[in-house]
Amino acid sequence: MVDTSSISNFDVGEEIRLMFEPKGMRPATAATSRNAGQGPYKRLVLRGATVIDGTGAPPSGPVDIVVEGGRITELKVVGAPLKAINPANRPAQGDYEIDCHGKYVTPGLIDCHAHVGTPWHGMSGEVPTADYVYKLWLAHGVTTAREMGSMNGLGYMLEQREASANNQIAAPRLLLHAYFPAVNERIKTIYTPEQARDWVRRLKQRGADGIKFFGAPPTIMQAALDEAAIQGLRSGCHHAQMAVTRVNALTSAKWGLTSSEHYYGIPEALFENRIVQSFPTDYNYGDEYFRFSAAGQMFAQAAQPGSRKWNDVLDQFLETGHTFVPTFSIYDANRDLMRARRADWHGDYTLKTIWKYFQPQRGGHGAYWYRWSTTNEVEWKQNYRLWMQFVNEYKNLGGRVCTGSDSGFIYQIFGFGLIRELELLQEAGFNPLEVMRSATSLGAELLGIEEDTGSIDLGKCADLLIHDVNPLEDFKLMYGTGAVRLNDETGKAEWKRSLRYTIKAGVIYDTDLLLAQVREMVNQSWKDDDHDRPPTR
Repeated sequence: MVDTSSISNFDVGEEIRLMFEPKGMRPATAATSRNAGQGPYKRLVLRGATVIDGTGAPPSGPVDIVVEGGRITELKVVGAPLKAINPANRPAQGDYEIDCHGKYVTPGLIDCHAHVGTPWHGMSGEVPTADYVYKLWLAHGVTTAREMGSMNGLGYMLEQREASANNQIAAPRLLLHAYFPAVNERIKTIYTPEQARDWVRRLKQRGADGIKFFGAPPTIMQAALDEAAIQGLRSGCHHAQMAVTRVNALTSAKWGLTSSEHYYGIPEALFENRIVQSFPTDYNYGDEYFRFSAAGQMFAQAAQPGSRKWNDVLDQFLETGHTFVPTFSIYDANRDLMRARRADWHGDYTLKTIWKYFQPQRGGHGAYWYRWSTTNEVEWKQNYRLWMQFVNEYKNLGGRVCTGSDSGFIYQIFGFGLIRELELLQEAGFNPLEVMRSATSLGAELLGIEEDTGSIDLGKCADLLIHDVNPLEDFKLMYGTGAVRLNDETGKAEWKRSLRYTIKAGVIYDTDLLLAQVREMVNQSWKDDDHDRPPTR
């Protein structure tokens, strides 16, 4: 725990930054200019697209989409598939046009659990720049990101949010949740319910969008959530093992928590014959191996699918209107470490600092591979089966499930992690349209920005993705690397990729250019140490 009593002149939302600074872990270098993206144009027209609007409706087209002032002003059905289009039925010419005949247009993706880098990467060298993170997000279609924790400091993130809103930097729309400093193992400045309320009020005044909890003493957390509702702030919680016995996910949902992050706190709400998880007798939370190996055993100790307890907990979550942001992707390595370590993209897109941070090391959050075993992977596979079933049933009952990646840890990098999340939601039982809905319109609802973005509709911001092929057919093609496909004409394997343009608030980003810029950053990071670099494609 960091003692802030000796630190003067700090404001709410800066506490976690102050925790890192004495350790030499500095914020990521902020983005200050925009060296990518065209527009916004006075009048942008996308011609002949097949539209997947993000609401769950099936694809439809051809449609001409008109964008003026960064917003959609016309959606014109201009014909029928395979039928010639009458030019007289089309909207007037734009200042700039994109031929979308044969292409698919979807809303931009929303990463509901994201970090603009993490100071922990500083343990292995220079913290990656914000520009690296933003360009990977945009290259993978992320037009909105919820920063969960504002680890660079809220003041830093407020400046970045404004710069993004004004299109001064190449970055997604940013929504900011500040870290709630009331958990003993991190940093603690709040000791009473009234201090919690005062902190929330001050956070609102600073301009934050919400609060990131890791748990807290019950009276303090309840007071903070109550005040957040009064102030119109949203909230998410990682129900950490050190606090979850006092407040599980269902308890916090009843107190008004907006979303549960990951899955911690759900098994505890499902416990029938125990109150506390059955930890190994030699367990030590400070050892990352113990922390994550035991975390893979939780669902097996809880009520099982179809039981009265299981169904009752689902119903109670539904009654609260709670949202789950599972972040399946961030723990993917736990069930198949070799797959995650050898992912196709590391060589070209993972900075040296991040790659070295991922390696087994003591004290590195999520770098616990010094003991990982087949037994650990089997336990995590079983954990996923039950976790996925719970989330899928919640969705089927009408509950809201959104996409988040938490990338920057555990062999997951920015952008790629969110596309992996789409794949894993499909594995959980979501059909592709349901996946896309979770990643777009439902994410916007969670963040309270559904009037502005999240679906393709008149008056909404032009946050749009242009795909060369139907993304519902194969999410793998949305990776920055694409995926290997056989060319039957040549008999050779080729890399195919579908996402061509990301449009954020009317600014058009060529994903090829963004990816090339990222590759150059990565190449520069490895130029003096290439022998340790993971293999490129």
